[in-house]
Amino acid sequence: MIWIEFAILIAMILIGSQMKGIGLGVMGMVGLLIFIFIFKMKPTDPPLDVMLIIMAIVTTAATLQASGGLDYLVSLAEKIIRSNPSNITFIAPFTVYFLCLFAGTAHIVYSLLPIISEVSAKKRIRPERPLSISVIASHLALTGSPMSAATAALVVILGYSGALVDIMMICIPACIIGILLGCFSVFKMGKELNDDPIFIEKMKDPEFAKSMDTVSEGEEIKLKPGAKTSVLIFSVAIILIVMAGAFPAIVPHFEPGVKSLAVAADGSLTMVTIISVITLTASAAMMLITKTSTAEVTKASLFTAMASAVVSVFGVVWMSSTFMSSNNDIIQKSLGGIVSEHPWTFAIAVFIMGALMFSQAATTKTMMPLGISLGLAHPALIAIFPAVNSDFVLPGYPTLLAAINFDRTGSTKIGKFVINHSFMIPGVVAIGVAIAVGFLLGSFIL
Repeated sequence: MIWIEFAILIAMILIGSQMKGIGLGVMGMVGLLIFIFIFKMKPTDPPLDVMLIIMAIVTTAATLQASGGLDYLVSLAEKIIRSNPSNITFIAPFTVYFLCLFAGTAHIVYSLLPIISEVSAKKRIRPERPLSISVIASHLALTGSPMSAATAALVVILGYSGALVDIMMICIPACIIGILLGCFSVFKMGKELNDDPIFIEKMKDPEFAKSMDTVSEGEEIKLKPGAKTSVLIFSVAIILIVMAGAFPAIVPHFEPGVKSLAVAADGSLTMVTIISVITLTASAAMMLITKTSTAEVTKASLFTAMASAVVSVFGVVWMSSTFMSSNNDIIQKSLGGIVSEHPWTFAIAVFIMGALMFSQAATTKTMMPLGISLGLAHPALIAIFPAVNSDFVLPGYPTLLAAINFDRTGSTKIGKFVINHSFMIPGVVAIGVAIAVGFLLGSFIL
């Protein structure tokens, strides 16, 4: 019976991922309906904690975008990327990583992809190389950023004081090393641009050839008056969240009682409360101080993307957690032995689920509680955390498609067998190295 149920689970995820947008959410609800009314499964609680965190964090990021803060950050990143074009394969991915780490969203990479493509092509460096690892870097930044929904979800799941700091101490250096090795893995990827037959054919077009030889410094971005101020407020919010996680004594405590979404059983505030209150207060401060209207925030692309993320997490995580809960005994009996002896094997399961779900937060919320029930220690779960970034395996994720479309030379592409695309090698290398380094760091730090 479990295999039939599992087949339904995978089918709903695959169909939902093909539908794009809120597809995962609505198909997750179809699967949940089947589980409840046909297989008589008892539904678990809906993932309200992750949904609230996504709403709070993305609203704050959208306010930063509406007030011009993201434009200011992108302008700084562009200057760094253009400063040393010969080493763009190394400079671009790390610039992207730190920018996304700060902002807590990979969507900011869209503004940098055309710059990376242009600079590398005009330097006759194959754009596939910096573009592919830069996209992977934008994903890895989410596993360690205090402003990402995935990291916040893991903090809630681990549920102990200092979890956020532990995640940052392990995942940030592990991912940096992973990206570095990823850069080396693409350093000689494909033919040199001048030897590429597709590029040679394109260069026969006089207009295209002229555009490749014209020096372009990029247009100066006109910043809004409050752009820098909004970045400062956003930075303060990040610092406050990290401090609350590192020093729980500074956070108000209340009388112990029944556990709720806002207050833990021991009377301490949950990370859902802390993150929501701090981020949305920062959002209010940005709007008031920079005179950014609420209408501008709700029209921001990040804000509109939030609805899709919330619905997707709502449906697919609720369906998945119901399946896991109903089959918990069988799963523990089947996987418990090998996972307890070889914790790294759980990373394979997380990697596969992440490739299907197209959401780091949803994969985290679905798989990490399973890891805890299988007896994995907190350091092992944190080390495995980067595996949720496997949404590059099936080349349908927006960041991958954007990189392919922005590469006018045609070097960044999807292969004949679909999965043999430009992002597979740097993605597997970077994530594999990050997990290995994470286990090593965990043994020393925690």
